[in-house]
Amino acid sequence: MSNPSPIISPSILAADFANIQSEVELLNRSEADWIHVDVMDGVFVPNISFGIPVCKAIHKHAEKPLDVHLMIVNPERYVEDFAKAGAEIITVHYEACPHLHRNLQQIKSIGCKAGVSLNPHTNIDVLEDTIQDIDLVLIMSVNPGFGGQKFIENTYAKITKLRAMIDAAGSSTIIEIDGGVNADNARRLLDAGADALVAGSFVFRSDNPEETIAKLKAV
Repeated sequence: MSNPSPIISPSILAADFANIQSEVELLNRSEADWIHVDVMDGVFVPNISFGIPVCKAIHKHAEKPLDVHLMIVNPERYVEDFAKAGAEIITVHYEACPHLHRNLQQIKSIGCKAGVSLNPHTNIDVLEDTIQDIDLVLIMSVNPGFGGQKFIENTYAKITKLRAMIDAAGSSTIIEIDGGVNADNARRLLDAGADALVAGSFVFRSDNPEETIAKLKAV
């Protein structure tokens, strides 16, 4: 069963960085549940976004949990620093973690929820042996690295398959979708089994971001 009231996690990557405080305050006022923080290192993905100091600055003004998505190599080196900077959920990439179980243990040991993200080419079967240790699976519905990309249609099938895996394991893992999410595909994503939706450009480039978040929440 999908969540009847989806978790909405707007991506601060699409916000106006020159006015980051007011953008975070906008999210505080809105119906957003989390604030999605995309960290890119220019190595794992072909883009550089921001790091620990910016995460700390966002946390200073945020009244909602920081949903931190580490698109970086060697995430174990930085997990503790991001937790100290205010992260409540820390998601690492399966493709960047040859010792994934150890990564999950590390994240949980510092009091954060542990997430795993899968790139579009990665089959969800790779999570079968760790699904009960994962609090959140983030399915990338675009190739990671840049905002504003076109949604990949195969995502629906991946969600359905992952939902079946979670249910079979009796796990409470949340399914989150990141990339190209908008009002046109949100309902179908939830019907396929998603619980949480990340939206960046769709929210921050709209005429009324608070209203746009409310529409996603009400889908």
